[in-house]
Amino acid sequence: MRSCFRAGHGLASAIGRACAVTTLLAVLAVVAACGAASRPPDERPLVLTTFTVLADVARNVAGEHLRVESITKVGAEIHGYEPTPGDIRKAAEADLIVDNGLNLELWFGRFVQEVDVPHVVVSDGVAVMDITEDAYAGKPNPHAWMSPANVVRYVDNMAVAFAELDPAHADAYRANAATYTAELRRVHDELVAALAAVPPAQRALVTCEGAFSYLARDAGLTERYIWPVNAEQQATPQQVTSAIEFVRANDVPAVFCESTVSDSAMRQVAAASGARFGGVLYVDSLSEADGPVPTYLDLIRHDTTTIIAGLTGVTA
Repeated sequence: MRSCFRAGHGLASAIGRACAVTTLLAVLAVVAACGAASRPPDERPLVLTTFTVLADVARNVAGEHLRVESITKVGAEIHGYEPTPGDIRKAAEADLIVDNGLNLELWFGRFVQEVDVPHVVVSDGVAVMDITEDAYAGKPNPHAWMSPANVVRYVDNMAVAFAELDPAHADAYRANAATYTAELRRVHDELVAALAAVPPAQRALVTCEGAFSYLARDAGLTERYIWPVNAEQQATPQQVTSAIEFVRANDVPAVFCESTVSDSAMRQVAAASGARFGGVLYVDSLSEADGPVPTYLDLIRHDTTTIIAGLTGVTA
């Protein structure tokens, strides 16, 4: 009888705890709902960008007057992205969509067919470099933002588009653009000066994707990569062999890979050639706020220091 009483008492206690938890969750739900209801809706125009790098640049131009969000999340591979139904719904609510162009967002044409929203191609006016190898030869290299000097053009295009979208704050967008342009030019000069210190014999940049053509041009580096543009099928044996031969022939001290793709092929190149794996570079995506590249300017600085440390063996 006593054991039966204990079991019954334990059951009653468990039921009581469950009821208490349920009550607490209900109270928290009511509090959250009241808090949400008490917050006024954000009625600022919504600008939607195709990836996180553009979102950061756009926020610097928009300031407090526009909501800026990215369609793709941190860490997403932009080239082969597949929009979700949620993306379509969000885009339908946007006032402006910002894309890079230059065939970067191959999915974007299908995407905008689903919504009737104006958009701006922010790479318009950039001096485009063409891809020179493989099936992509003759097509534009889409990674123009890897030169801060090019992003000045992005900023100009954004300032014009934002002023057309929200004429009441046109002066603010122009002022924000001027301030951010000064930062871009300063970071560009820092990049060129820092990479100029790399000895001539070590000035080869070998990466997984051919995403650094604009940075390499600015800094006077010789660029080599395994594949020209990220795609579903990557790193053929011929491409890996070609990269290994280049690294060996030029005594390249270190090789690198981008954050949004597997580095296994490049680690194979490093192991076969005797080069170091110099680290992860960022191109198509920023990191989370507590990561190494929460902003575009952080991305450029991080990649610069990582390249220098890999090629020279000297960390900043």
